[in-house]
Amino acid sequence: MMRIDAHHHVWTLARADYGWLTPERGPIYRDFGLSDLAPHLEAAGIEGTILVQAAPTEAETAFLLDVAKGAEQVRGVVGWIDFDAGDAAARVDAIAERDLLVGLRPMVQDIADDDWLLRPELAAPLEAMARHDLVFDALVLPRHLPRLIQVVDRHPDLQFVLDHFGKPNLATGDIGAWKDDVAGLATRSNVVCKLSGLATEAAPNWQVADLREAADHALACFGPERMLWGSDWPVVNLAGGYAHWFAAAESLLADLSSEARAAIFGGNAARIYLSSRGRPTSRK
Repeated sequence: MMRIDAHHHVWTLARADYGWLTPERGPIYRDFGLSDLAPHLEAAGIEGTILVQAAPTEAETAFLLDVAKGAEQVRGVVGWIDFDAGDAAARVDAIAERDLLVGLRPMVQDIADDDWLLRPELAAPLEAMARHDLVFDALVLPRHLPRLIQVVDRHPDLQFVLDHFGKPNLATGDIGAWKDDVAGLATRSNVVCKLSGLATEAAPNWQVADLREAADHALACFGPERMLWGSDWPVVNLAGGYAHWFAAAESLLADLSSEARAAIFGGNAARIYLSSRGRPTSRK
C-alpha cells in the first residue's frame, strides 16, 4: 500500500500573502519547495503527498496547483477560495475543474468570528463542494468543534477532514472539553481525523508520552480506518522536524496491526482524497 503524507505545505515568501508567516517564526521563515521535502519523503518511504494551502488567497491555490502539476509525488492539492464572496458557490464550481484539486480549506482558526462556520451563506459553497466530491479540510481550534459538529450535520454528503486533531492544547494538558467534542464529532460518519500537528501543540522538547493521551483518544473515537497521517511540514520544523514527528507517529501506532498502520500512513488518504473522489492514486 502506497505511503502518503496527507498534509504538507510549500511556500515562497516573495508571494507575500502568508500573513501569519513572519520573521518571528524563525526556522520556517524562508522559502520551502518540494526539493527540500524530498529527502524526508525518501527517508520515510513515502511515495505520494497531499499539498495543502497556507495562505487565504486564490492566487496561492493557483500557485500550488502549478507546483503540483510538475511534481510526480504530489497526488492532490487542498486549496482555498473566498467563502465570503457573494459568488462563492460559483468559485467552487470553477476551481473544481482544475486537475489535482481534491479539497478546500478555509483558515477558520484565523477568522475573528468564532461563529463563522454557522453563517447561512456558507451552505451554498459547501453544497457545491459536495457536488464536486471535494473534501472540506477543517483547520479549527478546540473552541470551534461544537460549531463544526453543527456544520457536519447540515452537510451529510460532504466529506470533512479534521486537521491536526482540532489542535488540542497539549502544552497545558487542558484537553477535557476537546476530548468530549472529538468524541461527538467522531460519531458523524462523514468525518475523518488527520494525525498531524500534535508536535506543535505540545510543550517544547516534547516526548512521545506527551502526545499519547490525545492520540489514543482520537484513535479510540475514529478508529484506524478513519485516521490519516500528515507531517505538517515545514511547520513541524518548529517542533522537532519531520523525522522526529514521523518516528513519534510510528511509536504511537505501534500496537496496531500492520494493515491498520498501512491504512493510516497512506491507504486512508488515498481513499478519502483520491480514489473515492475519482482521482488516480498514481500520476504515472
